[in-house]
Amino acid sequence: MSRRSFHRASEAERRQDLIQATLDCISELGLHGATVRKIAARAGVTPGLIRHYFSCKDQMMQDAYREVMTGMTSAVAAAANADQPNPRAKLHDFIVANLSPPVADGRTLSLWAAFISHVRVDPAFAEIHLESYLAFRSVLEALVADVLIDAGETPDAKRCRELAITINGVIDGLWIEGTLVGHLFSETPLPGVAIKSVEALLGGISLAAKP
Repeated sequence: MSRRSFHRASEAERRQDLIQATLDCISELGLHGATVRKIAARAGVTPGLIRHYFSCKDQMMQDAYREVMTGMTSAVAAAANADQPNPRAKLHDFIVANLSPPVADGRTLSLWAAFISHVRVDPAFAEIHLESYLAFRSVLEALVADVLIDAGETPDAKRCRELAITINGVIDGLWIEGTLVGHLFSETPLPGVAIKSVEALLGGISLAAKP
């Protein structure tokens, strides 16, 4: 296990470095194997310095989980808005980003799997998960509404929410398949499968940009 370079930086940067060291350890060793001592060794600091930034290990793990979830949402939202004015292309890029690295890769899956069992039993983890889910769904609802408007339809709030929930389910299922057995889909890339599925859910609206 390599030692992370821990440079002189601001308080916020040092805290972020520790969170990244925590995620590195969890990815390799699992939640229980990522002890404060091993995280400190990965960050190149003393366990005492970790206690300066986090009141306890639980808080450090909660912040690490928040980093994973918000990082995934931010990455796909940024992909959908990167110099892209067309609403259909935005939703297209959002879906593809969810099923492409760095969101869809083995490390992200390992981190998600390590944390997810705590969501049902730990209220703090459940709250972080809910916040992230609602933020993701809100972005998706807005993208769906814009596509419906672009297609000349009325973006009814109930329909947009139901479509966002269903599309999220499609993305989640393909994300797990792609990160676990991605080699099986070399001839049928999963982003393309997802796009076709979402177009069907939208009643045949193409996600290709209109000419």
